[in-house]
Amino acid sequence: MSALTMIEADGISVGFDRTFGMIAELRVVRDGRTISMLHKAPWYGEQMPPDAAPHLGRLAGDFFCAPFGDASSDGAPGHGWPANSPWSSLGTVREGEATVARFSLERPVMGATLLKELRLVDRHPFVYQRHVFTGGRGDEIAVANHAMLSLPHGARLSFSPKRWWETPATGLEPDPARGRGLLAYPAVSDDARHFPLADGGTGDLTRYPVGQRHEDFAVGVEAPGRSFGWTAVARNGEADLFLSLRNAERLPMTMLWFSNGGRDYAPWNGRHVDVLGVEEGLNRSLLGHSAQQVPNALDAAGVPTALTLRAGASIETRHIIGSLPWEGDGEIAEIEAAEGGLALRTPAGPARHVPCDLAFLEL
Repeated sequence: MSALTMIEADGISVGFDRTFGMIAELRVVRDGRTISMLHKAPWYGEQMPPDAAPHLGRLAGDFFCAPFGDASSDGAPGHGWPANSPWSSLGTVREGEATVARFSLERPVMGATLLKELRLVDRHPFVYQRHVFTGGRGDEIAVANHAMLSLPHGARLSFSPKRWWETPATGLEPDPARGRGLLAYPAVSDDARHFPLADGGTGDLTRYPVGQRHEDFAVGVEAPGRSFGWTAVARNGEADLFLSLRNAERLPMTMLWFSNGGRDYAPWNGRHVDVLGVEEGLNRSLLGHSAQQVPNALDAAGVPTALTLRAGASIETRHIIGSLPWEGDGEIAEIEAAEGGLALRTPAGPARHVPCDLAFLEL
C-alpha cells in the first residue's frame, strides 16, 4: 500500500508522504503553466548510514519539526518524531471550495498528540497548514516548518521587515574534515544584504547562492509591531515565485538553511547543492548573538521563542506556502492584505493580486 496521499483542488495538488510527514510534491497550475519548486534530495530512497535520522532517506519538500533541530529532549532523532515516524490518515473531505486532509502522528511529542491539517482551496496557489498539539507535560518546544526549494539557477530573496539577522553560536559544519561554511558564527546584522562572513568580508543573504560549497544557517527575527510575516523567493531563469506566509506574533523567526555542497560525508557527499531551506518557526537554541545579551532583548520585548505543551490544553501553529508564475524583477517590496487575497508590490510597477485566505493565519 502506498504511503503517498494525493490531495487535489482546482489548480493545485499535493503529494503527502505519510512515512515521515513530508509534503513531497506541490504542483500549482496557473496561467497555463505548472509550477513545482520544492526540492528532493539526490539520494532519495538510497540506503542511509546507520546513524542518520530516518527522515534523511526521504528528504523532500516541506515537513513539520517538533522539536526543531536537536530533539534529544524527546528521545527523538533530529527534528523530532513528526519528521521521523509515520502519520495515519484521518480522511480527506471537501468543505465548500476546499479539499481538507487530516492526519495524526502515530507517536506522542513530549507527551502531546499531534494533528496535521492540509487545506487546498480551489484556484488558490497555496497549501494552508495547521498543526495542533493536545496535552503534554509542561515542556517548552521549538517548532518550525521546513520547506526546501530547488534553486538550480539561483534566486532573489525578499522578506517582511526584521529586527536583525543573526547566526547561531556555532556553524553547521565546524569540522573542516566534514564540511565548511561561509558565514561568521555568532554574528549579527540589521541588513541581510551585508552579513558578516568568516573571512572578514560581508555576504548578501538576499541573493542565492551566497557562495560555493558551503552549509550555513541564519535567523531573521521579525520587526516590532509586525503581525503578518512573509518570505518570497523568486527563481532566476524559471520565472516563478515561492511564498511563505505566517502570523509573526506566533512564529517570529525566519530561518534560512543555505545548503550548497558544503557537507562531505554520507549521504551528503558534496552532492546536496542549489538548495535553500525556508524554515519558519521559533527556536531559542539557534540564536547566537541575541542569546548572549543580558537582559535578553527578545524576552524583554515579549517575543516568543518556544511553545509550551500543557496537559489538558491545545496549542496550534498555522502556516501557508505556495508558488506561482512570476515574470520580471524578483524583488518583492511588500506583501499586503487586499480584497480576496494579497497584493504583491515590487519596487516598480503595479501591484499584483493573488487569491489567498489570509484569515486562516488569525492575524
